[in-house]
Amino acid sequence: MTRTLVLGGARSGKSAYAEQIAAASGKEVVYIATAQAGDGEMVARIAHHRQQRPAVWTTVEEPIALGDAVQRWCAPQRVILVDCLTLWLSNLLFSGPADFPDVGTITLPPAFHEQRARFLQALEQASGNIVLVSNEIGMGVVPYGAVSRCFTDEAGRLNQAVAARCEHAVLVAAGLPLVLKGIPC
Repeated sequence: MTRTLVLGGARSGKSAYAEQIAAASGKEVVYIATAQAGDGEMVARIAHHRQQRPAVWTTVEEPIALGDAVQRWCAPQRVILVDCLTLWLSNLLFSGPADFPDVGTITLPPAFHEQRARFLQALEQASGNIVLVSNEIGMGVVPYGAVSRCFTDEAGRLNQAVAARCEHAVLVAAGLPLVLKGIPC
């Protein structure tokens, strides 16, 4: 069993690299998609991703209960590809009542901590190979506005927690992988 985190910026090639890892495994692939079609542009992105995936891959759409989906689908004969953790994080941040004041303490939705903990536990207990895609967004300026700062902070914390549980971590830039942890995937 191996867990691999693939990080990168927007349009860096991280998803394509993660898909290569999954395809090269020779195992059954279960693709867990976390995106939600909230507007026309996102509908088009999701459709494009669906068309690009091999027809033999099983696709599971799970915007919130990612830990439950990992537990349900993880098996030694499979590789699970989760794309992407930052979309999932956005879904969690806006999954219920939250307070994002301009100044002061941010109150996250009740499901946030519970779902995050379930996912990290499922990742630790995984009985098969998992490839996780996430955006590395902490290399820029500190965002303006409480919501953006909260998202950036939580994405950084999530990436750190996931990387600590993975045997491999790769940063993809301009379509080129840079191994951060473990041997090349």
